[in-house]
Amino acid sequence: MNRVPGDAENAHSSSVESCPSLRDVHSINPAQLMARIESYEGREKKGISDVRRTFCLFVTFDLLFITLLWIIELNVKGGIETTLEKEVLQYDYSSSYFDIFLLAVFRFKVLILAYAMCRLRHWWAIAFTTAVTSAFLLAKVIISQLFSQGAFGYVLPIISFILAWIETWFLDFKVLPQEAEEENRFLLAQDASERAALLHPGVLSDGQFYSPPESVAGSDEDSEEKQDSEKPVV
Repeated sequence: MNRVPGDAENAHSSSVESCPSLRDVHSINPAQLMARIESYEGREKKGISDVRRTFCLFVTFDLLFITLLWIIELNVKGGIETTLEKEVLQYDYSSSYFDIFLLAVFRFKVLILAYAMCRLRHWWAIAFTTAVTSAFLLAKVIISQLFSQGAFGYVLPIISFILAWIETWFLDFKVLPQEAEEENRFLLAQDASERAALLHPGVLSDGQFYSPPESVAGSDEDSEEKQDSEKPVV
């Protein structure tokens, strides 16, 4: 007898083990499949996914946290009104923190528009905002005189840089892979439900059942008497 080579057996076993989700989906009965499909469709109708909503909340936190630090910096320098006029109306790139606040507003608007309103499923928007943030902060730290203005010269650029990269990591490693996995599960469940519907058709309707017409009372006795009368007399 011919035996299958060991490499072919290993390849076959690895290919079978690589699709556990498909076996799990087909092992579920049609009722559970329909329940999963309905729950997925309900989430789609409800709006964005939970992990995407968490990402949008973190983007909002980024803006609010940078705004809070900037307001604290305005108070530390001698009053909000005086410092605000100096940093906004008399803007100086080398000493003002107003541009870091505008950078946080820029990230918030682009990311919320792309991933909350347009529900984008690609990383180009977060890559663009992170690249702009990183380049601007590196240039500001090198050219400006922020380090000579106390602790906020270190805190605001570093916090803004870290938050931008956390947003990138969260979207790339959490939001997009989880949503893709949920969509694949939905497609597998939908395909399995269609196959189950073909293999196990629905219950027959009442119109498909029929019974033969009832025999007339006394017909059996008449036929027996007729057969007896037709027998020859010996």
